[in-house]
Amino acid sequence: MSTRGSTRGVVYVHSSPSAVCPHVEWAISGTLGARVELKWTAQPASPGQLRAECSWSAPAGTAGKLASALKAWPMVRFEITEEPSAGVDGERFCFAPGLGLWHGRTSANGDIVVGEDQLRALVSMTRGGETLAHKLDELLAAAWDEALEPYRHAGDGAPVTWLHQVG
Repeated sequence: MSTRGSTRGVVYVHSSPSAVCPHVEWAISGTLGARVELKWTAQPASPGQLRAECSWSAPAGTAGKLASALKAWPMVRFEITEEPSAGVDGERFCFAPGLGLWHGRTSANGDIVVGEDQLRALVSMTRGGETLAHKLDELLAAAWDEALEPYRHAGDGAPVTWLHQVG
């Protein structure tokens, strides 16, 4: 039994082939322990693909479990956010085909948090300005943001499914 407190988050499925959509719903349902029926809409940024999103409330750490479940389908683009909760940082997971899964901690306002040890290791491994800039971009998910941004904007105004206190 988990001693972690409850938190909230959002799963954004930016694009999925229609044949994979039931599997995505099954993965989310299995992770949250409650049946999830997403409202799929067309993804204008990728004709023939569908998009959906749902908000959830569950124990802290659920975002990581959701990301693990969804990355089984490498053709699906998704993001998962988890709000910070008592004693637990927030998290953000991004997945894009060709890039794989990225994970970072987030602050209360959603900014990516880079720890002191991460920065020290980065500086000790890289002495050149261009290499340092590239590694900082990796820490801040620049490539994932670039790959997912057209899909984010295409979803503006799309319906949101709310899931309350599951799991």
